[in-house]
Amino acid sequence: MDKLRYIKDLLSKNRYKYALGIFFLLCVDILQLILPKILGDVTDSLESGTLLKQRLAQYAVIISLIAIGVAVFRFLFRYTLMSVSRSIELTLRNRFYAHLQKLSLNYFNTHKTGDLMAHATNDMGNVTMASGQGIIFLIDSFLIPIVALVMMLLTGGLKLTAACFFPLLLLGIAVVFFMRIMQSRVQKQQEAFSNLTEAARENFSGIRVIKAFAQEKKEISRFERINAVNREANLKYVRLMSMMFPTVMSISALSFVIALWYGGILVIKGPISLGDFVAFNSYLGMLIWPVTAIGWVANMFQRGFVSLERINTIIDEKPEISDTSNPIKTEINGSIQFNDLSFTYPGTHKPVLSDINIYIEAGKTLGIIGRTGSGKTTLVNLITRLLSVPHGQLLIDGLDINNISLSALRSSVASVPQDTFLFSDTIAENIDFFRNNSNEEIEAAAKTARIYDSINEFPQKFDTVIGERGVTLSGGQKQRVAIARAVLGSPSILVLDDCLSAVDAHTEEEILRDLKSIMKQRTSIIVSHRISAVKDSDEIVVLDEGRIIERGNHEELLARNGLYHELYNKQLLINRLEEQN
Repeated sequence: MDKLRYIKDLLSKNRYKYALGIFFLLCVDILQLILPKILGDVTDSLESGTLLKQRLAQYAVIISLIAIGVAVFRFLFRYTLMSVSRSIELTLRNRFYAHLQKLSLNYFNTHKTGDLMAHATNDMGNVTMASGQGIIFLIDSFLIPIVALVMMLLTGGLKLTAACFFPLLLLGIAVVFFMRIMQSRVQKQQEAFSNLTEAARENFSGIRVIKAFAQEKKEISRFERINAVNREANLKYVRLMSMMFPTVMSISALSFVIALWYGGILVIKGPISLGDFVAFNSYLGMLIWPVTAIGWVANMFQRGFVSLERINTIIDEKPEISDTSNPIKTEINGSIQFNDLSFTYPGTHKPVLSDINIYIEAGKTLGIIGRTGSGKTTLVNLITRLLSVPHGQLLIDGLDINNISLSALRSSVASVPQDTFLFSDTIAENIDFFRNNSNEEIEAAAKTARIYDSINEFPQKFDTVIGERGVTLSGGQKQRVAIARAVLGSPSILVLDDCLSAVDAHTEEEILRDLKSIMKQRTSIIVSHRISAVKDSDEIVVLDEGRIIERGNHEELLARNGLYHELYNKQLLINRLEEQN
């Protein structure tokens, strides 16, 4: 069973619990099989007039004890097997989530978040149902028919049993027919649910944009269309199930008709007693339910296997970026060297970066400037290996970046991206980010990022919960919290990727002034569209269409009268106009 490859060890680990649960289930089935025989004996005794009050009381006590036993063992087997299924769900969901954390950034660029959420919730639930209730019903559907069939032979004889069992063969054929078309219906149902989840997630995340452009009605219409597709997928599945169960029940009802007619004749003629007839019908009823449940069990396992295969597909994904077989785990000092680096995004043909040659000495600051789309962010993302780096074209401390352990690399690089992401937690937790720093260190980082005073204006100060994606903070406040988070870890390399765009020029100058003492102790890369942010860098490179067209310090670049000089004059003019207004 290749589909079980990621839960096979979990099933093996819990095999004794499964065995214990099955034992409890067998106890329930055995007790249930005793009851019809007792009812048959009582019926024969009543018919013959030999049933005494004392014997009747004994039967009542036995039936009561059987009922109590069934209740106790039913609780035990359900609790045991369901707890196993929940344990499997817990471990599998943890594995699934851990694997998602290992996947490269590009995977999340090409796969919908709502789809991944559906895998982690709905699909996991289907696997749980199959490994819990599915096992219960499967065993019931397998054991009870065998024992019930034996008891039917003993109470009703071969002819009556064969006559009543014939419709059940037709029942098996009907179940197989429905199962042939069930898998595709389940797959489409799961896909429709994933699309619905993604539509809702995207809408909630972009609610500000939707309201700003007054697109609520169109978004409602779009959601209604996706919801209608989901409804239709579910209705197709429901129609199939609605046809299956009445068909199953109708065929099984033929067994009772035969039992009533042919069995009644046998009672009248004398081959079987009235008590045996009562017991036979009770056993037949017990046989009908498991056979009828075959459809339910098949449905449950079908959904479980489809969901498990969807989960397996994701776990089978290999990270585009991963450690080599023997990664170098070393302390990083911070020198960076690009050697004729060129980079092209997967699925495209035009290089985003071409012939990049840069050397940054440890402890120095590099400024990167250029027009939008010139490749600035791509360049700095290569340093943290968020993108796959060509071998030999990027060196850290003289080592090929591909040979350095990802954990060692990324723990030594602090990056503040353009799109600041904050978690729905306290400000202190967002700055500390699970690194267990002291309150004094968190506050010091906040002061460096010029956010300390703003935080203290909140009623709860550093304990203020900032909402999803930091929605309660302004754009500038979010960027400064992200800067505080970056500088707190004392990284060897600090990357500021246009992270001061949401603050005014004066605040930007103050933040950079406070960062100077920290930046002297580590390699720093400042990406910005403002000349004022990079002018004090040890070296500045100007990117245009993925190539370095100018390089030097601030004064050298101004003297060349190139793109840097052009950008400088434009920004100088904008600043003067702002001062006049």
